[in-house]
Amino acid sequence: MEAPLSTFGEITVTIVKSSRTSWTGLLFVLPFLIVFIAMIVIPLIWGIYLSLHKVDLFGPGRFIGLENYVRLFSNKIFLQTVINTFYFVLLTVPALTLIGMGLALALNKESPVQNIVRGIFFSSTVLSVTVVTLIWRIIFIPNDGLMSNIFTAMDWQPIAFLSDPNWSLISVAIATIWWCIGLPMMLFVAALQQIPSDLYEAAAIDGARKWQRFYYITLPSITRTIILVIIIEIVMQFQLFGQALLMTQGGPNNSSRSIVMFIYDAGFRRWDVGTAAAASQILFLLILVAAMAQFFVSRKKGASQ
Repeated sequence: MEAPLSTFGEITVTIVKSSRTSWTGLLFVLPFLIVFIAMIVIPLIWGIYLSLHKVDLFGPGRFIGLENYVRLFSNKIFLQTVINTFYFVLLTVPALTLIGMGLALALNKESPVQNIVRGIFFSSTVLSVTVVTLIWRIIFIPNDGLMSNIFTAMDWQPIAFLSDPNWSLISVAIATIWWCIGLPMMLFVAALQQIPSDLYEAAAIDGARKWQRFYYITLPSITRTIILVIIIEIVMQFQLFGQALLMTQGGPNNSSRSIVMFIYDAGFRRWDVGTAAAASQILFLLILVAAMAQFFVSRKKGASQ
C-alpha cells in the first residue's frame, strides 16, 4: 500500500506546483492584459458603438445603424482620401523596405565610420514631425526653395512640388521616406548580423558570386525581417497625418488629404463624432486586411521556398 500512497502524493504535489506555476504566469501577464484591454479593446468597442450613433459633443446620441457608413461611402472627399492613402502607402512602403535593406547591406560592417554613417541615417527618425516638415518645406517651397533654385540653375522649369496636385502627395512621401528610413535600416542590420559568416565563406570557396550569395543566403535568412518591416510600415503609413497637414494641409483640391485628416476634420472641426468613429473603423479594417494579406502571402511564399 505504500507505493500507491507515494504515487498519489507525488501527483498531488505535481498538481499543486502546476497550479502555482499557472497563477504565477498569469500574474506576469496580467499587467499587459490590463493595458491591452484598457488601451485597445475598450476604445475599439466604444468606437464601434459611436459609429452606429448620431453623436456630437452636446447631446446623448441617437442610434442610426449603418447610416454613418453609408454616408461615408457616398462622400466623394472620403473616397478621395482612401485613394490618396493607398497611393501614399504604395509610394512609401516598398521604398522604405528596399532602401532600408540597401543601406543595411552597404553598412553591415563593424567599423567606426560605418557606425557613424548608420547613426546619421538613423538620426532623422528621432526628429519631430514639425522639424521634418519644416526642413522639407524649405526644400520644396516654390521660388526660393532648394529644389527651385537647383532647377533654375540648370535652366529647367521649376516644379511646384507642394501646390501641384500631381506632386503634392509624392513630396509628402519623399519627406516621409527620409524621416522613417532609420528603423527599417536598423532592423535589417540586426538581421544581417545574425547570419553566420561561415555560410558566406563556404559559398565563396564554392565559387558563388555576390548576387548568388545574396539570393541563396542573405535573402532567405532575412525573410522574416522583411515581412516584419513591411507590416510595421503598412501600419505606420496608413496613419498619414502630420506630414500632410503641415506641408500641404491636404491640398491642393484634397490631392494629399489622408483618411486620418478626414477623421480629424470630422471629429474636431465639425464635431461629427459618429462619422469620425465610422471612418476610424474603416481605417482600422483597411490596415488589418492589408497587414494580414501581406503576412499570409509572404508566409506562403516562404513555405514554398
